[in-house]
Amino acid sequence: MKVELISHTPEALSLLLKTKGTRLKHDSDPATWTDEQRAEHLAYMKDTIKSSWEFVDYVFRIEGVTRAFTHQLVRTRTGSYAQESQRTVDVRDHEVVAPDFSGLPQDQDLVEAYWDEAVIKIKDTYASLMEHGVPAQDARGILPTNITTSIIAKFNLRTLHEMAKLRLCTRTQGEYQRVFREMRARVIEIHPWVGEHDFLEVHCAANGTCAFPRYGKTSCGLYHPAMDLDWLKKQVKRQYWSAAPQVAVPVAKDGRTM
Repeated sequence: MKVELISHTPEALSLLLKTKGTRLKHDSDPATWTDEQRAEHLAYMKDTIKSSWEFVDYVFRIEGVTRAFTHQLVRTRTGSYAQESQRTVDVRDHEVVAPDFSGLPQDQDLVEAYWDEAVIKIKDTYASLMEHGVPAQDARGILPTNITTSIIAKFNLRTLHEMAKLRLCTRTQGEYQRVFREMRARVIEIHPWVGEHDFLEVHCAANGTCAFPRYGKTSCGLYHPAMDLDWLKKQVKRQYWSAAPQVAVPVAKDGRTM
């Protein structure tokens, strides 16, 4: 598996701050601000409307991953994708990735043998079909989901922020976790402020709660009892619906609102 950041928005930090500041009529250029000013506004931006984050894009080339993974990846509808086509490409030399069978209580070697035997048979059959003139777009129907592929994917910072909360979670399939860790690392390499200000962080670390409580309570070694706020949500729900509506009146000050 290889993850490469092949393109990103130039001067992303200044653009991010400028697009946020435009709503509040910033007169100064964020590129001229001190590090302290930028850090202050970044910290503020994490707790407010994130529409400005959509102006910062990242394009990744992801290679040597399974189609099982890319099927999950492309369900992020706010991304853009260009993937290797099995309709036209002869993929008989592509690897088929075996799952990790080490967690099986017994018969691990036997299961691995079953897998290897089936993969060999499928790849031989695919090659035979191609040699007998069957078009790639038809022969591909026999290929396994875990055959490797490559994909180019573009996400804006807001989408990556939301993806990080769930795709870094231990509930996510291992391959997706590994790919997203690499994506996060590539972004932080060129934009350290993303890591310094926790723009791409797993849900429990970002919010102090569990994104999947039923899973967390029973299966996650990182789950903490303090993350269970069901009692608080019920209390706030009662208070909210028994109170009169409240209306905020935001006022801009120093380039920020409340």
